[in-house]
Amino acid sequence: MELLIGLYPWAKAIHIISVISWMAGLFYLPRLFVYHVERVSVEIPDAEPLFQTMEHKLFLFIMRPAMISSWIFGILLALTPQSGVYFSEAWVWVKILGILAMTWFHLWLRWRMEDFAAGGNRLTGRQFRLMNEVPTVLMLLIVFSVIFKF
Repeated sequence: MELLIGLYPWAKAIHIISVISWMAGLFYLPRLFVYHVERVSVEIPDAEPLFQTMEHKLFLFIMRPAMISSWIFGILLALTPQSGVYFSEAWVWVKILGILAMTWFHLWLRWRMEDFAAGGNRLTGRQFRLMNEVPTVLMLLIVFSVIFKF
């Protein structure tokens, strides 16, 4: 436990950096999907491999590692004595539900990438624009639950 207390500032810093990186990907990938749907067959017919490469690299090299490190360092923070995280308080469970929903959205984006790769995407640019709001709503829920402890 002493080790966790000593590493707390480092774990917190890495957690914040990881969450920022993860959120950037969660905001950007649906936007890439919008362009993928709206531009490939209409304006740039041979750009399909380019969009798939960009989407894949964003997911594999930025989003996935950022999500994993967000989880790891978030759990370390929660387990650190004197961190202020008490599982008897409602805000902790609100935050956990928000994180689980954010993780599900991350997986949902991966499934959409697989649909594109298989040529089976059925969603429109408008639908992807609407889904692009999901991480914003979840981020607000998570941040407000932590700050206001509701």
